[in-house]
Amino acid sequence: MKKKKMIPQYDWVDHERMEQWLKKYFLDPLTTYYDQNQFRIDLYETDHDWIVEASLNEFCSSEILVKVEGTQLMITAQKNGYSTPSQFPKRVRIITLPFLVIHHDVHAAFQNGTLEIFISKLNKGLGKNRYITLP
Repeated sequence: MKKKKMIPQYDWVDHERMEQWLKKYFLDPLTTYYDQNQFRIDLYETDHDWIVEASLNEFCSSEILVKVEGTQLMITAQKNGYSTPSQFPKRVRIITLPFLVIHHDVHAAFQNGTLEIFISKLNKGLGKNRYITLP
């Protein structure tokens, strides 16, 4: 009986396409505009994850929502107890990735004003739109 060769699951993402997307994202003038007017976002890559890091110093974890919808990762932050319009308007960043984020395991952590969202390259997700719970 032949032993099945394990193929890493992250092969469902076209790495060349992801590299082109990253270059385009960081060269886009709207990225800088949103970094200044909403909140700053950085993207990192490890062997196991893509990491989206958002600087949300003026918010606590209960004021932040993270949602995965199709190819999009949505981060919304709004101070509790304030109605719109207010001196603390809702802040939103939507990142459209070149792959279906819903098919990847996604988890998040928030500490010292920094939100980190981990999109797994190795583990499959639920395959549906969902909110990501912050600890």
